[in-house]
Amino acid sequence: MNVLEMMQKQDNMPEIYKTMSVEEMEARVRAIKEKLGDRLFVPGHHYQKDEVIQFADATGDSLQLAQVAAKNKQAEYIVFCGVHFMAETADILTSEQQKVILPDMRAGCSMADMADLAQVERAWPILQELFGDTILPLTYVNSTAAIKAFVGRNGGATVTSSNAEKMVAWALKQKERIFFLPDQHLGRNTAYKLGIALDEMAVWNPLTDSLEYEGDVSRVKVILWKGHCSVHENFTVKHIEYIRQTKPDMKIIVHPECSWEVVQKSDDAGSTKYIIETIENAPAGSKWAIGTEMNLVNRLIQKHQDKEIVSLNPYMCPCLTMNRIDLPHFLWALESLEQGKIINQITVPASIAKDAVQALERMLALA
Repeated sequence: MNVLEMMQKQDNMPEIYKTMSVEEMEARVRAIKEKLGDRLFVPGHHYQKDEVIQFADATGDSLQLAQVAAKNKQAEYIVFCGVHFMAETADILTSEQQKVILPDMRAGCSMADMADLAQVERAWPILQELFGDTILPLTYVNSTAAIKAFVGRNGGATVTSSNAEKMVAWALKQKERIFFLPDQHLGRNTAYKLGIALDEMAVWNPLTDSLEYEGDVSRVKVILWKGHCSVHENFTVKHIEYIRQTKPDMKIIVHPECSWEVVQKSDDAGSTKYIIETIENAPAGSKWAIGTEMNLVNRLIQKHQDKEIVSLNPYMCPCLTMNRIDLPHFLWALESLEQGKIINQITVPASIAKDAVQALERMLALA
């Protein structure tokens, strides 16, 4: 099933799973996991609900889960608790004999949806005409397999929030300029941290097929795709100002998918893994406002009760697409396997996977 078919597919989970008690579903999940043993592997992203993440065999951010997927050779079934681009990556990196399953096909990513292949293929020749053969494309792993494939066949690589600095620095040694997809904020924050000025960055608007930049385009070193994370863009400078006014001794740490202004006014910024490790290593009694997905923030609050932790935006909702993976859908996927049926399998066409794996392997070789 390709990406478009996957996103259009309606949820058809049987009604019985909506009427079971939590206790019954949890008991059934445990029994099936024990029965399938090493034939089943469950990776879970940090942003998943507690009801699902408790059953994950490995938890992590995008880089960690990509590496785990690449190394896993024995599991027959990989039930991915995350979103579609993560499951696609797992399918690309695992063997043909392994089946990757997404418990709910509606679990997508709004950021990944902001860059489709048709848009990128319209942009590329225009940028080539403007800048010549001086551009190397990079794509955040929060992108479709088709975008990864485009980047792979044009000599580029994927990046994660954990290794973005290393990958951007690498790319700028290969070519004079980079084309960063699809999250403009991660691209801007990373490039700025590496010493590239804001006036050396342009924005490509896929809705108008135009470059948003004032001045001499020959100065441009970074071309940012006009995309963003709908969760992280909801953290604002006003939220930071409120914390500064009400809790002046509280440190603020945010994800680099937040806007440049928010990152600049925060005390620290880093990937999900970095945020988790920073809080874990912080002394008891320290105070933190965290600008990232609410499921993770709530988990950190519960785990580190010796510290005062709040969300930078107290009205923030969890990532809605990540929350598609819930206990009923998870159990449905597992019981289907137990009955010999494979539902919601993610399969990246070989023609796309061949190019996409080049982009992923370039990242993994450097990461």
